[in-house]
Amino acid sequence: MQRRELIIVLGGAAIAWPLASRAQQTMRVIGLLSGTALEPVAHLMDAFHRGLKETGFVEGQNVVIEYRSADGDYGRLPALAADLVHRRVSVIVAFGPPSALATKAATTTIPFVFTSGGDVVKSGLVISLNRPGGNATGVNLFTQAVEAKKLGLISNLLPTPAMIAFLVNASNPAAEGKTKEMQDAALGLGRELLVLHASSESDIDIAFATLAKLHVGALVVGSDPYYDNTQRAQFIGLAARYLIPTIYGQREYVTDGGLISYGTSLADAYRQAGIYAGRILKGEKPAELPVVQPTRFELVINLKTAKAIGVEFPPSLLALADEVIE
Repeated sequence: MQRRELIIVLGGAAIAWPLASRAQQTMRVIGLLSGTALEPVAHLMDAFHRGLKETGFVEGQNVVIEYRSADGDYGRLPALAADLVHRRVSVIVAFGPPSALATKAATTTIPFVFTSGGDVVKSGLVISLNRPGGNATGVNLFTQAVEAKKLGLISNLLPTPAMIAFLVNASNPAAEGKTKEMQDAALGLGRELLVLHASSESDIDIAFATLAKLHVGALVVGSDPYYDNTQRAQFIGLAARYLIPTIYGQREYVTDGGLISYGTSLADAYRQAGIYAGRILKGEKPAELPVVQPTRFELVINLKTAKAIGVEFPPSLLALADEVIE
């Protein structure tokens, strides 16, 4: 190669390198924080990506996603949130109350989108549902309020004296509020309520053994990302083994063999989180994006499971079901 040609080639490369660097710098970065592993909830992540795509963002094309998961150990979330803040991501998406509160504590400047089932105003995530203020907005699933409804539904399957248990993850910041709601609801129904805590696989095993030993009539499983995303199969298997009528907060439990569920759609919540993340990347402020509230709750019943554990649903309850699996 002639010297003049070499200079031209090198000069062209010198121009191309900064252009490539600038192209990489313009790629927006989303930090995604989850209290649980993401592999078991691939369908929910698909919904999140659909929401992003609706606003014009596709991972690997014009947006990069930094994934952080605590794998069920909520104590790791503050450090994971701090890492995303240190990386100066454009927006953080926090799935579940523990992730949302860890993000809130980690930054007051980086915008973030949450999904949460607790009281998002009382917990300090937002100032109000319509005008969130600050750097956060998202989807409120109202699972705390739904717990009491779940108690009422499962009560229809039992004679009045029977004890009902409530299983809650004590490491979830919303646990105390959920427990108070359930205790008040049980008092109103004239039911004796046993509250059990479980934050690990072994805890859940012990809790079910306790339920069987005490001859508890039914169980309400508190909504929790670790329960719903990671330990769903364990709950279904133990409920079948011990023949305990159990109600859950997500329909996936029932389609996988659980007895009954009542709650809103997690897939819809994840999709909305994707939409809000995209809108924020386009310049909208979270303070001006109202917290999304569910408008539809599903009651799903599995009659095959009911027959297997010896439960008969009253016609009045079957008539209320949005879906009956036979």
